[in-house]
Amino acid sequence: EASILIYDYDGALFSYDLESEQIGWTVKATSPFTEMCANKVTISNGAVYIPFINGEIVAVDNQSGDVFWKSRLGNITDQIVLKDQVPVVNNGKLYITAQNQNGSSNIYALDTKDGSLAWTYKLDTPTNDIPVLFFNNKVFVPSASNLYVFDANTGKVLNQKSFDQSMHSKPVTDGENVFIANEKDVLFALTPDKLDVLWQFKLDENQYNIKERIFSKDKKLYFAAQGTTVSSVYAVDSKTGTQIWKRDFKDDNVEYITEDSDNIWGYTKKGRLFQLDINNGEIAF
Repeated sequence: EASILIYDYDGALFSYDLESEQIGWTVKATSPFTEMCANKVTISNGAVYIPFINGEIVAVDNQSGDVFWKSRLGNITDQIVLKDQVPVVNNGKLYITAQNQNGSSNIYALDTKDGSLAWTYKLDTPTNDIPVLFFNNKVFVPSASNLYVFDANTGKVLNQKSFDQSMHSKPVTDGENVFIANEKDVLFALTPDKLDVLWQFKLDENQYNIKERIFSKDKKLYFAAQGTTVSSVYAVDSKTGTQIWKRDFKDDNVEYITEDSDNIWGYTKKGRLFQLDINNGEIAF
């Protein structure tokens, strides 16, 4: 609780103690040429899972920095690229997607005990920089215009749905259904088993690109869309797709949102930090 994790541009991740104002521990990729991480970390059950851009994943003790294990995706000759990923850890496995420089893309499941490969699957399309969703012992993976559903334990493909546009948002769930948006202006509500479309929500004109700016809480969806002139944060009922409120940001784009204590925190491209009341979208500051 008294420390923060910080990525440095040289590819190192370190734990900084706020009380002693000292660096507690540091972890770097094995390759000396790994100049950046390009990903986010996940903390689960006292372990920090750190993906590096060169395909290395390291699990360390979040207090001491002791390394539990190191793993590298693919074969030693593969040029694996991990970018814009968040390790999804659940039920003893870590799920992450990676791109190969030969033009392919894979999802990998690693055992969180030792980093060994549990299963992998080659996706149909090479581009994939969106984190996956674990829900109901299934893994939901967007890849270009497809959404895959895998058995989380075995990697068996349970379902696959194709869309007209590339599905370029993080899939989320309200505990019942799954929600994902395309790269343009439509958010879809899907059944988790058959991927049937329950409803669609269309963004305002000239708005697009929800990407990772989406989360669910108390049967509501909150997401931010960018735009040519106006960027907006939306609140939508997850059952019906009905809009509850919307907050506009003119001549600026919302880059990030998160939730804490019934408030939505975020910042814009022009460096504006904001706080919204999650119930009505009113600006606290």
